[in-house]
Amino acid sequence: MPRHDPLIPLLTADDVPRTPHVLIVDDNDVNRAVLRTMLGDAGYELTEAANGTDALQAARERQPDLILLDVMMPGLDGYATCAELKRDPETRDVPVIFLSALAQTADRVRGLELGALDWVTKPFDRSEVLVRVRNQIRIATLTQQLCSTNRELVAQADVLREDLAAAADIQRSLIPRSPPALPEIEAAWRFFPCDSVGGDIFHLTPLDEDHLALSIVDVSGHGVPAAMVTVSVAQSLSPHAGLVVRPAGSGDITPPRRVLELLDREYPFERFEKFFTIGYAVLDLATGVLRYSGAAHPYPAVLRRNGTVELLEEGGTIIGLDGAVPFVEGKTTLERGDRLFLYTDGVIELQRPGGEAFGEDRLTACLAQVRHEALGAACDVVVETLRDFAGGRPASDDVTLLALEYRGREPSATHERSE
Repeated sequence: MPRHDPLIPLLTADDVPRTPHVLIVDDNDVNRAVLRTMLGDAGYELTEAANGTDALQAARERQPDLILLDVMMPGLDGYATCAELKRDPETRDVPVIFLSALAQTADRVRGLELGALDWVTKPFDRSEVLVRVRNQIRIATLTQQLCSTNRELVAQADVLREDLAAAADIQRSLIPRSPPALPEIEAAWRFFPCDSVGGDIFHLTPLDEDHLALSIVDVSGHGVPAAMVTVSVAQSLSPHAGLVVRPAGSGDITPPRRVLELLDREYPFERFEKFFTIGYAVLDLATGVLRYSGAAHPYPAVLRRNGTVELLEEGGTIIGLDGAVPFVEGKTTLERGDRLFLYTDGVIELQRPGGEAFGEDRLTACLAQVRHEALGAACDVVVETLRDFAGGRPASDDVTLLALEYRGREPSATHERSE
């Protein structure tokens, strides 16, 4: 006698193994007895029905894992019974194997079109019956496992969507709601996060009555990890953290180069397996002197009143290399009406459909063209220029633009503050 694979158990909703249940439908008592012996000896749980009407009732009540269905039966034949089984939401997913002495291709095709998965020809061959039943049970088992895995993936995806939504809320909460109320400056910004949560953040932070810190950060990658690093960096750049303003009550402003050194020490790559770029500057509100340094971040652009654009190139490499490359600090002076633009690589690396990047040259040319526009309107023109360049395609990275116009300080205000 040929050997067969052992009975393949199915799993309950709680992943508990159970014996597969087969419904035998045949109007002939002898045929049912033969199948009962074959499948019973193989270990299957069995239910029997002698006609189509009883088969429909048994299928709904017992929910079998497989139905062996005779074609030629009085009253409701096998074809009509199969069609009804497939119409009923409670039974439509139960696999059906037809039993018949009919051997014509047209008969088999009709059965398959009605939703049956296989066909066993009478008289029954034990090996064939067991193999075909076992194969359908195996398919049912794999389908069950696939559905269970799919449910788990859907649940995990729901959790991930919730996490991403929470991360996006956190990221948005870190964006300033309004510029600091300082008469010496006007500020505006445009921030467009891409579909996935990114790592862009920026701040304008008064350090004391005479100094304003400007920072723009781009953490590598997207999603929750990048957002969490962004939150941590934002906290480090708060004056209360003691990094941008020296601790111990001295009130001294930490030079930009030193700020980057401290960040580089605090955020080695091994800590989060993330690096980030940053542009950091401190503006003396009274004199317009701007001290700055960058960590592999796109160069800030100074738009002078006469329309010339200067890129502030001093800095160093990415944050995360733990002092491997020293940071260099630069200095320039903003005159009344000069503008400072900080931005992330989502601006200059934005691509048009052909793959060409927007680039620094286009950006500086655009800034020069809008120098007579109000600051907010100038930012809007830059954004529209970017959208036109991209041809309406969504950006693959956050697009962040931070703009500041220096208005200077009236001598009387300087004198009052010094007193």
